Amino acid sequence: MKLDVITLEAGKAGDIDLNDDIFGLEPRADLLHRVVRWQRAKAQAGTHSVLGKSDVSYSTKKIYRQKGTGGARHGSKKAPIFRHGGVYKGPTPRSHAFDLPKKVRALGLKHALSAKVAAGELVIVDSLNLADAKTSAVAKAVKENGWKRVLVIDGAEVNENFARAARNLEGVDVLPSMGANVYDILRRDTLVLTRAGVEALEARLK
Repeated sequence: MKLDVITLEAGKAGDIDLNDDIFGLEPRADLLHRVVRWQRAKAQAGTHSVLGKSDVSYSTKKIYRQKGTGGARHGSKKAPIFRHGGVYKGPTPRSHAFDLPKKVRALGLKHALSAKVAAGELVIVDSLNLADAKTSAVAKAVKENGWKRVLVIDGAEVNENFARAARNLEGVDVLPSMGANVYDILRRDTLVLTRAGVEALEARLK
């Protein structure tokens, strides 16, 4: 598959051949859903915690005598049925992460890239080199190309000047090729890859 390549100034810079095994698949929603769930579960903090009966700081004195009161028998004010008592089987700190095979993760990334191609939301740029490495220059390039919520993926290393100039812009994220992931690709309206980024992704996923 061939796609046109442009410059950051919206000029033409030739074309590029994309690997159909990576960019030409029929996107599978079930596969993308599995990978996104895996990513979000892995990122979940899991720090929720409550105090159980043994954790509550309270008197251990018996509330009232065992028999003869006409009421139920109780030995501790820490019991879950009392106010300020411990919580029964409440949440404790834990990891929400679960395993997902590497092949499924790699396939999910291929389908995410293919989904962007199918939706016409993939843009290939020649490079991220700017004559004037300033935030205003990146903002101008983004506006001229009609990008709004955009993810830019470079090669093994991100162009430092571009990354520094873009970090204060809302809706513009910049990642190296190894940072490319399904969730970030799908949550942005436009995916921008450099030539180096395409080569790195194809080398990673072939």
